[in-house]
Amino acid sequence: MLIADDLNKLLEILPDFVRYPLEKHSQRKYLIEVVMDLGRRPEARFPDGPEYLSSQNIEWHHLDHCIKQLGHFSSDNRSGIEYTLHRISSIRNRKGSIVGLTCRVGRAIFGTISIIRDLLEKGESLLLLGKPGVGKTTAIREIARVLADEMEKRVVIIDTSNEIAGDGDIPHPAIGRARRMQVARPELQHQVMIEAVENHMPEVIIIDEIGTELEALAARTIAERGVQLVGTAHGNYLESLIKNPILSDLLGGIQYVTLGDDEAKRRGSQKSVLERKAAPAFQIAIEIHDRKSWVIHEKVDQTVDQILNGSLLFFQRRKFNNDNSIIIDCETSNATEFNNFPSLSSRPQNFITNSNINISSLSNNISRKVNLTNTRITNGINEYKSSKFSSLISDFSQVKISPDKPLLVYLYSLNIKQIETTIITLQLPIILTKDIIKADIILALRSSVKHNTKLRQIAKSKRVTIYTIQSCTLPNVIRAFKQILKVDNLLGLNWYYLLNGKTYLEQEVLLETRFAIEKIIFLKQQSIELLPRSVILRKLQYNVIDYYDLKSCSLGEEPNRRLKIYID
Repeated sequence: MLIADDLNKLLEILPDFVRYPLEKHSQRKYLIEVVMDLGRRPEARFPDGPEYLSSQNIEWHHLDHCIKQLGHFSSDNRSGIEYTLHRISSIRNRKGSIVGLTCRVGRAIFGTISIIRDLLEKGESLLLLGKPGVGKTTAIREIARVLADEMEKRVVIIDTSNEIAGDGDIPHPAIGRARRMQVARPELQHQVMIEAVENHMPEVIIIDEIGTELEALAARTIAERGVQLVGTAHGNYLESLIKNPILSDLLGGIQYVTLGDDEAKRRGSQKSVLERKAAPAFQIAIEIHDRKSWVIHEKVDQTVDQILNGSLLFFQRRKFNNDNSIIIDCETSNATEFNNFPSLSSRPQNFITNSNINISSLSNNISRKVNLTNTRITNGINEYKSSKFSSLISDFSQVKISPDKPLLVYLYSLNIKQIETTIITLQLPIILTKDIIKADIILALRSSVKHNTKLRQIAKSKRVTIYTIQSCTLPNVIRAFKQILKVDNLLGLNWYYLLNGKTYLEQEVLLETRFAIEKIIFLKQQSIELLPRSVILRKLQYNVIDYYDLKSCSLGEEPNRRLKIYID
């Protein structure tokens, strides 16, 4: 990658006691910004953290020295240095006097968008998401150059704060042949967006920091006119944009919809659900988590629908290696119900390698610590030993499931999210479909099928077998899948031989571990602490946990040392 930063021009406007330490600094090329506040020591900020540049405090005449060398500060308190990409932002007191400056280094980094070059060639609209300072503006500046110079498209940049093409009337060479339209005041950005389409016949419009309802509406209007959009917005994840009432229109907007009884049963959901209102203005969304790791959602409409439905999400993670080569990983995330989103700072990232999904990838990232008392564990073990669960243990045999092609299963009046989780947990060759015509099998709740003649007629005409279960519990679902796939054991672990020859205490420990994994970790999506056990018994527990490909750790001191099975 080639980097152009014109750093010397920024250093020239700084007072001597601030400039000299930076000119000799070993990390100068990584400088992010310089902060000067009245009555405080000047501070330089680097990726590794801030550091003071002098023991001398900033005074009025130091700030005046900088301000006199800058252009006019706009209504959003931003200015710049002509022919550079640097941005200087001011802090004012109640009287309007400037009492602080943030001098942010602007860099043109050529080659940053090679990671998404294939997406640009599709000609679809792109939305870049990320927290401030992660490199969104640098990315769209390079996108503008590539689209204008290498793909020879008519590109117009709406440069509200002169941050993309630099300060002054002549745009910075980093944008190539792209044209730049400046905005007199930030609140007029939406008008300039529409003006660009009406007056200058662009093929691509580039907008930085879409942040108001009017700007979101203008973006939708431009998209409907067939112009390719490239824009940025603040937000770490796509979910955060959906929850933002102002910007959710960029993704099509959301609304409450009341379902009919049959449709609610078919989905296995409540009658009032959230759905996408319209087609999104952007077809592709890119989450920039750091400069070398980007998450790609190639079909925003489908991703938004999956998030609202609480379905399993599939997305790409593209990374730069140190040698500038690119790695593309396919990953999954368990989308929770929309009203119960996980913390946006810790979405689970789960890798799929050769189509084998780790069981740990199914865990919800809301880790709620569950301390079970001795009574609750004992009750659970007794329940597991009862006849209701014994059939899952007694006659399992080792069977390898490898059909020629996966079965398409249509669910009726069942919890789609729970069934989906079970399928991927056990790595079953089953795909859920919403089209009953394409289904090979129908799996339904027995009470719902009994009075649904239409469903039975369709199944009869298409010669599709209907499998029913009494309730949507894990044992019932596993039994149904065993019948559908015509196998005896879905889990692959031969519990009969595992328990054979073990003492009563060892059997109890093994069953306790299995109960915790299948009934708490998988079904309730909660972390759990097992009962205190000796070293030998904990080793048996470790073996079972390792088979399920889960993670655990030891807690406490002997004789109360115990295992905790946790969620990534």
